[in-house]
Amino acid sequence: MDPLGAPSQFVDIDSLPGWSDSCEAKQLDCQQSPVEKAQVDVGSPFPYRKDINEKIILWKGDVALLNCTAIVNTSNESLTDKNPVSESIFMHAGPDLKDELQKLKGCRTGEAKLTKGFNLAARFIIHTVGPKYKSRYRTAAESSLYSCYRNVLQLAKEQAMCSIGFCVINTLKRCYPLEDATHIALRTVRRFLEIHGETLEKVVFAVSELEEATYQKLLPLYFPRSLEEEIQSLPYLPADIGNAEGEPVVPERQIRITEKPGVPDDASDEEGLEADLSFIGSHAFARMEGDVDKQRRLILQGQLSEAALQKQHQRNYNRWLCQARAEDLSDIASLKALYQTGVDNCGRTVMVVVGRNIPVTLIDMEKALLYFIHVMDHIAVKEYVLVYFHTLTNDYNQLDSNFLKKLYDVVDAKYKRNLKALYFVHPTFRSKVSAWFFTTFTVSGLKDKIHYVESLQQLFTAIPPEQIDLPPFVLEYDARENGPYYSSYPPSPDL
Repeated sequence: MDPLGAPSQFVDIDSLPGWSDSCEAKQLDCQQSPVEKAQVDVGSPFPYRKDINEKIILWKGDVALLNCTAIVNTSNESLTDKNPVSESIFMHAGPDLKDELQKLKGCRTGEAKLTKGFNLAARFIIHTVGPKYKSRYRTAAESSLYSCYRNVLQLAKEQAMCSIGFCVINTLKRCYPLEDATHIALRTVRRFLEIHGETLEKVVFAVSELEEATYQKLLPLYFPRSLEEEIQSLPYLPADIGNAEGEPVVPERQIRITEKPGVPDDASDEEGLEADLSFIGSHAFARMEGDVDKQRRLILQGQLSEAALQKQHQRNYNRWLCQARAEDLSDIASLKALYQTGVDNCGRTVMVVVGRNIPVTLIDMEKALLYFIHVMDHIAVKEYVLVYFHTLTNDYNQLDSNFLKKLYDVVDAKYKRNLKALYFVHPTFRSKVSAWFFTTFTVSGLKDKIHYVESLQQLFTAIPPEQIDLPPFVLEYDARENGPYYSSYPPSPDL
């Protein structure tokens, strides 16, 4: 009751029924066939835990009305998104919230930032930004959404909060499939409570009527309310249940650390680097890194084995990749010099490089290298082709051969293995000569993949015109040089 005796609009989470109290013996959806206990040989990776279930509440209602330590707001990078969750939080919190948000200077996708709750019943608001979902960037979206939930929970732990109310972070505006996102949300919370369960007393999932059915369907998979429900849920868990913290696992990005650091795995291991590892410190990272100075000396002396060279190269690439993900590369992205388009006639991803959009003398070329790695890392795991538009470039746009050599040396082996063709569009005699010298004397294995394309008609025999976004100046140039037929193909509006 408020001071005037009127009933409060806010909801005390202690008055809400817990997940463990709601139909504990309830079976799964009637459309799913029951699974006998004898048919299951292994236990669920999310076993029945009454202590964890008692912390979970599923509630259909407005997260802004929850009386708990903190509630979660889902927004955009500038924290000004107008979605139903944000609008309700702003309305109930009052005008002071907008003033405080301006001090935060935005929030990156996957991050979490804290403000006071002001006029809300909750003491704090944790703001986070969910990813925009595109099917071809699914892996990146999964990782970002995981980061949202994980960072919110970590912030709650650091601030010693006892309860938290989650909205559904993936908004309809951002196009994330509800069921896929719910899997990530539930398993991330489950894994966090397994490890840090003592830090949180209650976790409330505040859902709308549209979202409630999905949460009701998937909650038993991650929070089974009985041994019977655990067994019944097992066949319906997805193939990817993440790692020990619920984070999506990408096999190509896993780094192996031996079980017993400092001890050779077996007698068949490579000579050289492996033989010296027994003298390194006992911790895992010493075993993984080895004596870096010794490795570099052996590389210079040509004594390092092929396997050890590959490990060293992979570590170097992973450092570049980590830096690329941490760096602000928006200035390079704004050049629109590298972008993904459709697929070629063989179904391979097409990546476009626009030479005229690369102001070599004005930009930081190391950041350009980082941007290339950031964009291409998930593309290069499958077969792909590159289309390089040399159209109307000049000395101002020419990439130095040393930069190209560094790029070729830095990138992971999958880039070279899965690159199936490089279409060099509108080459000049000088560029052909430069490319011949580069692929003959500087890098190996690239010459046979280069195809010089004099006209768009030739390019369209390998890549359908509707599968490639063409810069307008490329269309105009080709129309002048090869006839007006190609001007009928619409250019990309963003280029």
